[in-house]
Amino acid sequence: MGGSVRVDSWTWSVRLFKTRSAAASACRAGHVRVDGVTAKPSTPVTIGAEVRVRAHGTEKIVEVTQLVNKRVGAPIAATAYIDHSPPPPPKEILAALPRRDRGTGRPTKKERRELDRLRGFDDD
Repeated sequence: MGGSVRVDSWTWSVRLFKTRSAAASACRAGHVRVDGVTAKPSTPVTIGAEVRVRAHGTEKIVEVTQLVNKRVGAPIAATAYIDHSPPPPPKEILAALPRRDRGTGRPTKKERRELDRLRGFDDD
C-alpha cells in the first residue's frame, strides 16, 4: 500500500461513518481533524496520524496504524487504528439532564420560563 489515503475514504473504510458521503460531509462541516488541523475530504492520512471525528454527540480520537481504502469488516477495521477516545460519561449524568419528549412540539411560554429558570437565565 502507498504512503497515504484520503481521510474521507479511510474513516468510512474503518467504519467510523456508515457511508463515504457521510464521511465527506462531516469533513466539509469541520467535524474531522487530522493532526489537529480541520480536514477536507481529500486530506491525506498517513500511519501514525491522529484523527479526531465528532459524530453522534461524541468525539472519537484515533491513531492510524494501518492504511485501508476499501471498506473492511469490523474485526479487521478495529486493527486499523488505536482508539484514544475518552470514556463516555456515566449513565447517571446523562439521565439527570432535562430532556423533552420527541414530538411534543415547542415549549409553551410557561415551560420555557421554567427551562430558563433551570438553566440560570433569570431575567429579573
